[in-house]
Amino acid sequence: MKLATYKDGSRDGQLVVVSRDLSQAHYASYIAGRLQQVLDDWNYVSPQLQDLYETLNHGRARHAFAFDPKMCMAPLPRAYQWADGSAYLNHVELVRKARGAEVPESFYTDPLMYQGGSDDFLGPCDPIVCASEDFGIDFEAEVAVVTGDLPMGCSAERALDGIRLLMLVNDVSLRNLIPAELAKGFGFVQSKPATAFSPVAITPDELGGAWIKGRVHLPLQSTWNGRKVGLCDAGSDMTFHFGQLIAHLCKTRNVRAGSIIGSGTVSNPGVTQGVGSKARTQWPKGYSCIAEKRAMETIQDGQATTAFMRYGDTIRIEMKTPDGATVFGAIEQEVTAPAGLRS
Repeated sequence: MKLATYKDGSRDGQLVVVSRDLSQAHYASYIAGRLQQVLDDWNYVSPQLQDLYETLNHGRARHAFAFDPKMCMAPLPRAYQWADGSAYLNHVELVRKARGAEVPESFYTDPLMYQGGSDDFLGPCDPIVCASEDFGIDFEAEVAVVTGDLPMGCSAERALDGIRLLMLVNDVSLRNLIPAELAKGFGFVQSKPATAFSPVAITPDELGGAWIKGRVHLPLQSTWNGRKVGLCDAGSDMTFHFGQLIAHLCKTRNVRAGSIIGSGTVSNPGVTQGVGSKARTQWPKGYSCIAEKRAMETIQDGQATTAFMRYGDTIRIEMKTPDGATVFGAIEQEVTAPAGLRS
């Protein structure tokens, strides 16, 4: 099943069911007006939405209309919780190696995670508004899950059963603000502005054989200013699967329906050829954030040369099946200045 939230002038929008090929949609208002309502009463409401989904896919929905991603808010325009992990240790290793730091052993057994702002998410086509280019504007292509209710102390295996939906994420980061915030020892605030999500959220069964034990085994494509820069495998190098990330979050507290947990930047290791001074590393699958590209350059050449995003830059994040069908639709955003600063 595929679900989206259409803009209607309110904070939470209107829930729509979207066809598998993302060509058609149908308002679900006679079943549930908002996605959070569905998550709060999943066992009762989701079968009704599934029936509408099947009707829509078979071309029998009487009031279907053409689906338009530009009309979409985030599937959950605001959520009770947004916790973003860093499940791809290759990303952590690269960034730390570039600055001459070791990865603590605990990082390989205990996931990294931070609590993000969840009161004001961006739709897939909403602009990335930033007060200054000097902040170091970066995209981060990720996968996320939405949970049902899960209890404190929940195991990783049980947590997998509590996953209701999946989405794509652009976890926008302001890289030049991060060092000063982390130096305070209290985590991200100003360096993590509003996060954007894919047009649709999908149930895990939509992934078929690509959903294996809490990992999505499909490539995540990042296209920056029209140039494909990343085609990273989201499954193979995910150190902690989503069940483990959720269990980490549940260790000391309940996790309630509508919580969103992110994977962190999808990342794959490079391939090194040659030995000694002739050794060169290539990253054939590219990168899912600019910080990682800059780390690659620093490791390889001694300095970073790729600049962060500027006003007018665009980013497209999308996941496709082997036959080329889009799964979640695409996040397509442009970086802009606040209205009062635009020329």
